[in-house]
Order: sequence, then C-alpha cells, then structure tokens
Amino acid sequence: MMYFLLGVLAPIILNLLHLVVGVYVVTARGSVMSLGFTGMGFLTKTIALLWLTWLGVSIVELNYRIYVPLLTFFWFFTHLVEAFVIQHYMGKNVPKHLEDMQI
Repeated sequence: MMYFLLGVLAPIILNLLHLVVGVYVVTARGSVMSLGFTGMGFLTKTIALLWLTWLGVSIVELNYRIYVPLLTFFWFFTHLVEAFVIQHYMGKNVPKHLEDMQI
C-alpha cells in the first residue's frame, strides 16, 4: 500500500498540482513567464523527488529496488504529460502577428 501511495500517487498528485499552476501561468501571464515558472519548477520538483526518495527509503523503510524505479517512472511519465499540455497552451497563446510570420 505504501508503495502505491508514495511511489505512484504522490508524484502524480505533485505534478498535477504543478500542471494546474503551470496552465494558469501560461494562460494568464504568457509564455515567457511560463518558461520562468518551468525553470523554478525544475528546482522544486527535484527537491520534492529527493524528499520522497528519502521519505520512502529512510523513514518508511521501503525496498529501494522496488520503490525508486516506481517513483522515478511515474515522475518521468507525468513530466512528459505536463510538457505536452503546457506546450499546447503555449501554442494557443501565440499572438496573431507572430503566428503570421511563421512559415
């Protein structure tokens, strides 16, 4: 049960929260602010991943051979989903005059 909570559900929920804020930033503040938020998100997500790894292996004493691959797989998969969703909203947020300049 703890493998599911910490290895699957925790990275999905954390990245979903980051995705919601990222979509808000790109739609309300624009693409440049979104790139800055993505850079800061890299740092905060790295800290969260290290904290979840420490929590699962040291505190809860989960088997690291099972827990770490599970955690990193779902972390990476949700990163990909987030990247494509943010890219979609960035594409919708391009001004018309810049869109006309593209070939």
